[in-house]
Amino acid sequence: MRPLSTEEFDAFVDGIDYPVFVVTAASAAGRAGCLVGFATQTSISPPRLMVCLSEANHTLEVAHGAAYLAVHLLDSADHPLAEVFGGETGDEVDKFAAVAWEEGPAGVPLLTDCRRRLVGRVLLRIPLGDHVGHLLEPVSVVAEDGSGGSDVLTVRQAMDIEPGHPA
Repeated sequence: MRPLSTEEFDAFVDGIDYPVFVVTAASAAGRAGCLVGFATQTSISPPRLMVCLSEANHTLEVAHGAAYLAVHLLDSADHPLAEVFGGETGDEVDKFAAVAWEEGPAGVPLLTDCRRRLVGRVLLRIPLGDHVGHLLEPVSVVAEDGSGGSDVLTVRQAMDIEPGHPA
């Protein structure tokens, strides 16, 4: 058997509408953040979350030196955040100059306008094709009242954002 081509695989995943996240990092290389469409819970007990960063993304460079990452689950009102972190590249602009943020645990940038965010310690980095998976052990979470509904911003809703660079 041969591996499927991207086009063949796309026939399977077409129509799946994933939530989008902003992942932020801070390390000796600076601070960075990007829009992420690949993230999933991987364990209930102990709690674990996997976020995948594109090898083409500036944030991956910063995340390589980071012990902690912040994961922000966007809701539909957060489309402007998605535009900043998905439509610009950290190679050219300081995305944090355009948003409200504060320093979180271990210096990781937290987007204060995002109502659901998690900080996780990086347990493992796994090459996954054109992305690198970061397995996180949650150490801090904010889930403001009323943010637990199904009103998350999805990949389809963010399709109007012109990427800062190819994924």
